Amino acid sequence: MPAHTSGRASAALPVSPARAGSRHERLAELLADMLPGARTIRVSQCEPDRSWPSPYARAYDERGRLLALNRAQRLTAARWIIRASPELDWDEPHDLDLASGALRPTAEGYATVTGGC
Repeated sequence: MPAHTSGRASAALPVSPARAGSRHERLAELLADMLPGARTIRVSQCEPDRSWPSPYARAYDERGRLLALNRAQRLTAARWIIRASPELDWDEPHDLDLASGALRPTAEGYATVTGGC
């Protein structure tokens, strides 16, 4: 049996930016397996029809069409993505591109498509 001095788990080590990218890529692979046909997952803390914060995810295919997800899939995807990047401001929605593993605020995606604000 391992000897633990204090009986507590050790503190998490800070993640370097290089490792954060690979973490998002691994997460994107897992989510792509869990949500076949999905290209992008939009995550927020604001579930429709709720007045309190609740993790929520929507999945879109490569053409931008909304995919049907059950409650377990929505919660699991949202929790995994939020927990993988706790340093982000989750007051605003973020998009995870399952092809590249890139996670960015949703507003940035709109600015890129329209050419700026």
